[in-house]
Amino acid sequence: MNYPIDFSFKLLALASQIYVRDAGGNLLGYVKQKLFKLKEDINVFADEGQTQHLFNIKADRIIDFSAKYNFTDASGRHLGSIKRQGMRSIWKASYDIFNASGQQVMKIHEESPWVKVLDALIGELPVVGMFTGYLFNPAYLIEKMDGTILMRLAKQPAFFEGKFQLSAQTQLNQEEETLGLLGALTMTLLERMKG
Repeated sequence: MNYPIDFSFKLLALASQIYVRDAGGNLLGYVKQKLFKLKEDINVFADEGQTQHLFNIKADRIIDFSAKYNFTDASGRHLGSIKRQGMRSIWKASYDIFNASGQQVMKIHEESPWVKVLDALIGELPVVGMFTGYLFNPAYLIEKMDGTILMRLAKQPAFFEGKFQLSAQTQLNQEEETLGLLGALTMTLLERMKG
């Protein structure tokens, strides 16, 4: 892949739509999240017309703070999953990523939880609160179980839309790249209202 990868979505849209583009601006994926779904079932397409299905991300249970989200490819082959670390994620967003065998191979965590605290506090101030999306930009690290940082997902300053940039921090194999990208995309959908 041609890094960095950009995720962008409109903050005021009724249904979340995320565009995934590479460094050259080429569309790698398009996600349109369905409204009023009790159990998340997200499809990733290669194009905005939704003609070429790439991946599916599906929750294993109805609306749960620590649900597991399973990744499958277009043929239905299980690729892995991501799971939020429940109560631990209240202070600092933390997720575990598992491979197709169910073995934890990566984790995602916030670089600094203080950004979230400052964003929440200043976001309540009249007028100034409108600019928190431009001032406070959380970042997340995707790392292997041995602590090697594979990728970094950082929110970019923007008004009226969410922009995140995913950059590779080391050479990645195919599984790391796929699981890292799907994990970052799922976490972005779940955490999009923060920062």
